[in-house]
Formats: sequence, C-alpha cells, structure tokens
Amino acid sequence: MKALVTGGGGFLGGRIVRMLCDRGDEPIALGRSSYPDLEALGVRTIRADIRDPEALRRACEGVDVVFHVAALAGVWGKRSDFQSINVEGTRIVLNACRGAGVGRFVYTSSPSVVFGSQPLCGVDESHPYPRRYLADYPASKAAAERLVLAANDRRLSTVAIRPHLVWGPGDPHLVPRIVERARSGGLRQVGDGANLVDMTYVDNAAEAHLLAADALTPDARCAGRPYFISQGKPVVLWGWINDLLQRLGVDPVSRRISPAVATTVGAVFEMVYAVFRIQSEPPMTRFVVGQLCKSHYFDISAARREIGYKPRISMEEGMERLLSWMKSPNNCNSGRRGPSGV
Repeated sequence: MKALVTGGGGFLGGRIVRMLCDRGDEPIALGRSSYPDLEALGVRTIRADIRDPEALRRACEGVDVVFHVAALAGVWGKRSDFQSINVEGTRIVLNACRGAGVGRFVYTSSPSVVFGSQPLCGVDESHPYPRRYLADYPASKAAAERLVLAANDRRLSTVAIRPHLVWGPGDPHLVPRIVERARSGGLRQVGDGANLVDMTYVDNAAEAHLLAADALTPDARCAGRPYFISQGKPVVLWGWINDLLQRLGVDPVSRRISPAVATTVGAVFEMVYAVFRIQSEPPMTRFVVGQLCKSHYFDISAARREIGYKPRISMEEGMERLLSWMKSPNNCNSGRRGPSGV
C-alpha cells in the first residue's frame, strides 16, 4: 500500500509512518520541515504546506490512501489561522485526493469536536456537535471533520478518527507541558480532582488509523463515519498526573482552584489577550478549565466492532515506556519545553 501521511514528521504522524514501514507498506511523509530520521528509514519525504494545491496534487499521484494528520493545534491563536490550516487545508487535501484518484482518506479528528461546556461521560458517536465552542481549535476541527465525512462517496471513501489525549515517548505537547508547569509551580488542580478522562497511547492511536484504512471501502460500515479512540478505560485525571509527577521526582500538585474562579480568570485572560493582540498563549482559558475539571470519556464500542480496534498497549506499559524515554539522557523533551496541544 502506498500511503501519504500529512504531518508525517509529527508525533502521531511519525508513528503512523513508522508502523507503515514496519508492515512493509510504502509511506510518504509530507510536512513543512525536513525529517532526516524518517529519510534514514528510507521514507520519501516531501516538504510542502497542505494549503499548496499543486504540491498536494503532485504528492497524491499514485497514492492508495491519505492519512491527513497535519493540523494547527492549541488553545489560543488567530481564528483565521485555524480556519486556513485546519479547514481550508483539509479541503485542499480532499480536492487533491479526488484529482489524483486516491480511493481512501483517513482523517485525524479530535473528541474536542463534541466538547462544548458540559461533561462527556461515556458518549458515543451519536453525540451531536455543540452549538458553541470555547476555542477556535475544536471549532475548526469540527468544520474539517464535517467536510471529510460529507466527502465520502463511491470514488473516495473517508473516515474520521478521534483519538483522545495522545501521549507516549516522543510527545512534544501534553506530558512535557504538564511536567514543565509542575516544576515551575504553576500547575493548579481545577475542581475536586475526581473527573474521569480518556487517554490514548500513541501506538494505539496510530494503529487505529491503519485499521481504519484497511477496513475502508465504499461499502464498509466505517465509510463516512467518525470513531472515538482511547485506552477504553478512563483515568482519574489528577490522580494520573500526580502519579506521573511522583515517578519523575516532581512534587505532586497540591494547590487547588475552584472551577468558577478558574473560569472567571480564563475569561479575563482571553479578553485581555484579545484586546491587546497578545500572540502567546494565556495562562488560563475557559476551554482549558473545562478540560481540567470536567469528565470527558467516550464509548469506543463502534471502533472495536467496525474497524477491529483494541488498545494493545496498556496504560501501565505505556507509562513505563514514557518514563524510560523521559529519563533518558538523550531526551531533549524532558518536560522543560513544548507548546500546548489538545
């Protein structure tokens, strides 16, 4: 199978590329940088922006399946950038697939596309998109997901994969950011700490994409549908965070803030940063408050049933792999840097 992976040099995209290599497929990694580690594996890499129609058209020639992983992630930024990259970029990739005769399209979505202001407790894919979003990232991912699912037809079969909180060795976003905040004393527990949250080890998330691609045909049950992906069992978020910190020799989070106060603080920060056009991310936003204090976990029965997904790497095994990577002297992502990602 010849596969194009947009964002193929990133955390999840790179894992998809390596899994394709491991099973004898022919992956092509497309991104905005050079990726010598992938080239050393014999992977063809293409340096291009997903908003370049001609570059995407050329990249899609002779390809059997496109894994569209590239996106602008984060809880803050210009709305126009999220729209341009996540929505219009997805439209351009879809058009390139049609122009090149690609038959399958696997889109990396996010469970945040259904997160408004209420907790999500065991919901399945029938749960509707909210009327209003608290951040531009989930709004743009939802708009892009709608494009992808609406594009499904006999010529181009599409599917959307919604992995929740992807983590593991090589993570440049989620875990390093948590550890960095804790080390600096800037991490606060929001709420009573009892909220349940789904997570997804990176290998499991990548395998879900490959399973979806393998199952995808015009008549497949998964064609034109989204799928939640996770470990299959939620964790107590703040318990998991404190366990991670203790294993790394970092003091657990002891200071707390109420959701009401945190929401007010987040709203004020958003207003100030918007008025003064501050580009950096605010210390708190209303969307982040919701992620930190509310439960959000999902029913993955459909993914188990229709694409054969099951989380092969357990939370404990994943944690051991993560700790080994983070404690490695060669690891430069030891929790002291990294932008936010949701």
